Amino acid sequence: MPRKYRVRFTRSATEDIEAIYDRIHRDRPRAALAFVEELERQIDSLERLPLRCPIIPESDELGVPYRHLIYREYRTIFRVVGSTIYILRVIHGARLLDVDILGPL
Repeated sequence: MPRKYRVRFTRSATEDIEAIYDRIHRDRPRAALAFVEELERQIDSLERLPLRCPIIPESDELGVPYRHLIYREYRTIFRVVGSTIYILRVIHGARLLDVDILGPL
């Protein structure tokens, strides 16, 4: 049985999810809730198999092995440290990633 990891959200990641919900909710209230619920279900799946997700291409530039989970057009950027997964950001896939938007763990 695979090891179980603990998932922790940074403040930035929580704010990202709230902003995504708000954007969708303006036009499609029911869809907003369904989207966020599925996004959170996808993130929860990291408790069992976080290393299935690829290391992001930007990791070479950032010097840290960040990984991402893709759900629809959004990237959940995270880092595995021991038995803890830190969800750092949830950003649109078209958005460029740089060290300034990651913030501290």
